[in-house]
Amino acid sequence: MHREHTKVVQIGNKKIGGGNPILIQSMTNTKTDDVEATVKQILELEAAGCEIIRCAVPDMAAAEALSEIKKQIHIPLVADIHFDYRLAIAAMKNGADKIRINPGNIGSEEKIRAVVDVAKERNIPIRVGVNSGSLEKELVEKYGGVTAEGLVESALDKVKIIEDMGYDNLVISIKSSDVMMCARAHELIAGKTDYPLHVGITEAGTLYSGNIKSAVGLGMILSQGIGDTIRVSLTGAPLEEIKSAKRILKTLGLRKGGIEVVSCPTCGRTRIDLIGLANQVEDLVQDIPLDIKVAVMGCVVNGPGEAKEADIGIAGGVGLGLLIKKGKIVKKVPEEQLLETLRQELLHWEE
Repeated sequence: MHREHTKVVQIGNKKIGGGNPILIQSMTNTKTDDVEATVKQILELEAAGCEIIRCAVPDMAAAEALSEIKKQIHIPLVADIHFDYRLAIAAMKNGADKIRINPGNIGSEEKIRAVVDVAKERNIPIRVGVNSGSLEKELVEKYGGVTAEGLVESALDKVKIIEDMGYDNLVISIKSSDVMMCARAHELIAGKTDYPLHVGITEAGTLYSGNIKSAVGLGMILSQGIGDTIRVSLTGAPLEEIKSAKRILKTLGLRKGGIEVVSCPTCGRTRIDLIGLANQVEDLVQDIPLDIKVAVMGCVVNGPGEAKEADIGIAGGVGLGLLIKKGKIVKKVPEEQLLETLRQELLHWEE
């Protein structure tokens, strides 16, 4: 696996690369200089399972706010910088654990060197980010359009700029909203560098389309042993990004823990609100720290059999429901008590 051989990079109190666990990242959507709102959102994301947080730093007020934000959170803080090298320097001086820049839009070699010098002095990693929307004109012309090959060449060119300044504490990010191009770019770059890779499908879209594109793209990349940190980029609440990222990693067998909910599709035999019940169960299990599978079935005909691979399950009938463990019916309860019965079983779970 590529990730087992990537360079180890320390980001605050976390390590990535070198076979360390793949970490889940998100980005705040508050105004960074609103410290109270930003800290509130980060703490909510931490509770949901976020392990690295990135904040936009569009101005000096945001850069200076990082100092107070850092005091109140518990996970590494990444500063997202574009265009102004002074913001990158200020962010590092105010406690950023990592900075994300694209050397291509920071400006002259002198400005890039000023950023690199501060990063080197403080041993702060730099994430070199390139994305398909900002690929250089000459590379677009060279490859006849925006391509995976162009993305990789662009990223490695930017990395070399920083390496030539004597610094290699780097993470690479190459993103595209084109899923297949993004997957291909990661396959290519994995064979050309040992820097850790931050993986995501950029501008993936809304909760619906973004989740599908991210699951397919991240699934293709991660299943090849590529990727050290991930973000599911969604046009929606950042909390949804964490839930999706955890599910993708668990589905790929790259993370354990957390209750997995399986549920059957509805059919003509369904006599309960299965869709509503399944969603209630999904919400119910978010904060219960068990590593088990819970089944939610729509009828008492096939429910017990279909739920036999789950540790525990419920199946609905006409006015009643069944509690099932390892495929065996253990209790019948009124339909309105089904959810609470399951909750009590999970809260008092014994192997």
